[in-house]
Amino acid sequence: MGRDAVILSGAEELAALSDLADARGLPVEELVREAVRRYVDEEAGRVRDEAGRLARRHEELLRRLGQ
Repeated sequence: MGRDAVILSGAEELAALSDLADARGLPVEELVREAVRRYVDEEAGRVRDEAGRLARRHEELLRRLGQ
């Protein structure tokens, strides 16, 4: 299997994905790429937010370590 391959299983999920792609006039692969990009963007935002929160919470310690 190549790096770009994704395996999906579950007849109901596959049928729903196919129906949605058809309704939007997209190939299933494009719909999956869009969904994955959206998910990764959302998770990256959560990670950035948490990193910022931790940095603010430990600002004094980080400042002292940087000296």
